[in-house]
Order: sequence, then structure tokens, then C-alpha cells
Amino acid sequence: MKKTILAAAVLGAATLSMAAPAMAEGDYKVAMVTDSGDITDQSFNQTTYEACKAFCEENGLDFNYYKPDGDSDEARIASCDQAIADGYNILVLPGYLFAASVVEESPVYPDVKFIALDMSEGDLTGAAGVDDVTQAYNTENTYCAIYQEEIPGYMAGYAAVKMGYRHLGFLGGMSVPAVIRYGFGYVQGINAAAEELGVTDDVTVEYAYGGQFYGDADITAAMDTWYSTNGVEVVFACGGGIYTSAAEAAAKVDGKVIGVDSDQAPIIDAYGEGMTVTSAMKGLAPTVNTLLSAIVLDDTWSDYVGKIDNLGLVSDNVEENYVQLPLESTQWNDGFTEDDYKTLVADMLAGKITVDNSIEAMPEVAVTVNDLGNIK
Repeated sequence: MKKTILAAAVLGAATLSMAAPAMAEGDYKVAMVTDSGDITDQSFNQTTYEACKAFCEENGLDFNYYKPDGDSDEARIASCDQAIADGYNILVLPGYLFAASVVEESPVYPDVKFIALDMSEGDLTGAAGVDDVTQAYNTENTYCAIYQEEIPGYMAGYAAVKMGYRHLGFLGGMSVPAVIRYGFGYVQGINAAAEELGVTDDVTVEYAYGGQFYGDADITAAMDTWYSTNGVEVVFACGGGIYTSAAEAAAKVDGKVIGVDSDQAPIIDAYGEGMTVTSAMKGLAPTVNTLLSAIVLDDTWSDYVGKIDNLGLVSDNVEENYVQLPLESTQWNDGFTEDDYKTLVADMLAGKITVDNSIEAMPEVAVTVNDLGNIK
């Protein structure tokens, strides 16, 4: 975004800030703003919306969501401005696309608390055009969280091989750090399970990026080749709406798909019943509950504000973790049961299993990985 546009956004925000109603300390109203999707996307927006709504209903808080009128920084900033003008003083923003909003809005509205999910230091410094992240946004009213994507990626790859799959694929969206961590973790999990089972010579991984976060005819054609010609059994579709191309191709040959970020079984299985093996999830709902509780119930916001937390495993209770597989929709079998998953999580939590989070180069593994680069 050009500096002149940002400056205009700040001026507009400042005008709204002066008009925003004053809120008494502890008189909280919660709003979330959707990014480029909506609250029925079975992904970041829907998960965040449902978590915010449930918390507010349980605790008697006013809640609303706002959908920008376009997929742009300006539109997202305008929605934040409108929420604040309407009296909402906790804003929950799901995804790195809100980096410019945090950079612009957090200094203008010091009395508003911003919860930014899946937003890294690099996202913030890039949006602000600075090197020092503390100069990029207001650290006095903002909490940011990123997630250790390599861990659920590892879990998904490990589970798939244990379940009996031997020819696997990874279809990433764009080769951004989060997607790469998912993919490299996936490869490490595949390799670990193959080594345990003594089948490294039998396991092959096709690995590619679509070059975009949505499916199209070209990517579907590539997936048709993977499934129908190369004999790929399951593809980890990792990146926004790119799952559509994997699912369309899988449906033609009774193939399987692994979802990402949230439990995507409801939307993937619409292409074919039982198509989703599992989903490599980020714990957006636990994050929302933790931070809203800290503000509204526990008065511990000071323990979180100003941080950019890198969230992962925190508990033997798998559903309390910030990265996980879904218990209900994962297709557990004799090769990999729910109890096996819980044992895997416990071993990772105890440090018996570690996952490299480097994104510099494909992990060195014993299984065969065909690194195909970008499809387009």
C-alpha cells in the first residue's frame, strides 16, 4: 500500500476516533472483521466468528462481525473504523491480511484492544515499511499470535502413512513461510512414520505449490495427473481455497484429501463422502477463548499485550492445543487410532519428537520427494 493511501486512512481513522463513543473500563463489546472470505468459509473466518460468538453469548457480551466491501487494505481498515465507531472496543482480526489494519488503527485507537491472529513480525514490519517491529504498531493495545504450522503438518503426514497411504501429495498455495512450514512438517511426519514402519522405499511424495490461494482449471488438471496417472492416494491441500482443485480431481478416482487451518471435512466431503482423511489445524478457537478470557474475565491482558506469540502444543489434552488434528472427523483406523494420536502429542509435548521449523530447504529424508516447484 502506498504511503499516501495509508496517510489518508489514518486521517479517516482519526476522525472516526474522535466520534467513537467512550466506553467505561470493563464495559466490553467484541467485534471481528472478516478478511477476504466470510463467516461460512469453513476456515479462518468461520472458526473465529463462531468462537467469538460463543464466548460473548456465554458471558453476556455484545458481539457483531463486519465484512469489508472489498478485498483490500482500505476496505478492511474502513470496517475496523466502523466497528469502533459503533462502540466495539475489542477487535478480533483473523489473518495476516490485517497487518496494514493493525499498523494503521492500533496507534489511532489506544483504548481499543486488538487481537490479531496468524500475524507475524514480518507481516507487521512489511506493512509499516520499517525494520523494527516495535515501531510498526502500538504494542500497548495489541496482541498477535502466529502458529507452529510444522507441528500439525507433521501430525497429518505421520497419520496418513500410519493409516496405510504410500503415495502422497502436498499442494501448497503460495510458497509463503506458513505454507512452507506446513509442507516441510508434513514431509518430516511422513518420513518418521515410514521409518517406524520400515517402508521408506515404498513411500513417495509429490510436492508442489499452486502459486495462488485458490483452485482453477490448470491446478485441477495437475491434480488429475497426480491422482489418475501417477497414483497419488491423498493430497494435503494447504492454502485457502486451493483445496477445490484437489477435491475435484480426487472425486473422479475416489482419492483422499487432507484439509488445513480448520476442520475442512464439511466442505471437502461435499465433493465426495468420506474424502477427508484429516485436517492440519491451527487453534483459532482456543486463542480467541484465551485472549477474551484474559480481557473480560481474568484481568490478565497485561500478560499478553505487546506479544507476538508463536503458539503450539501446551497440553496433553489434545483439544486445548493451539495446533491439532480434529478428533471427530479424522478417519482413525487400526493403523492410527485416536489413542495413537494422543500418544504422538504427548511425545511431542515431552520433547521426545521434535520437528524442524526451518524453511530454507526441503528436509533431508529417506522417503522419495519429487519437488515439482510451482504449477503456475
